[in-house]
Amino acid sequence: MERTVTIVPEAGLHARPAARFVTTANEFDADISVATADSDPVNARSMISVTTLDARQGDAVSLVAEGDDAASALDALETILTTPEGEQ
Repeated sequence: MERTVTIVPEAGLHARPAARFVTTANEFDADISVATADSDPVNARSMISVTTLDARQGDAVSLVAEGDDAASALDALETILTTPEGEQ
């Protein structure tokens, strides 16, 4: 399953939003990758990999998930990426 999402939090995928994103990715039984238009896909379960994407507010990211929880994982990660930081 694949989904493209535009990042809403001001911090992009850095600091707290990235930590929340990685923690959530690790809650699901699925292999999940994330990529920007300018990057190769990285493991969504790795804080270092996710922060090296340098994904910023307004950037579109591609999420790919495979496994039993793929749809649920994409839904949860999309929520994190589309909710302003103060509302999470």
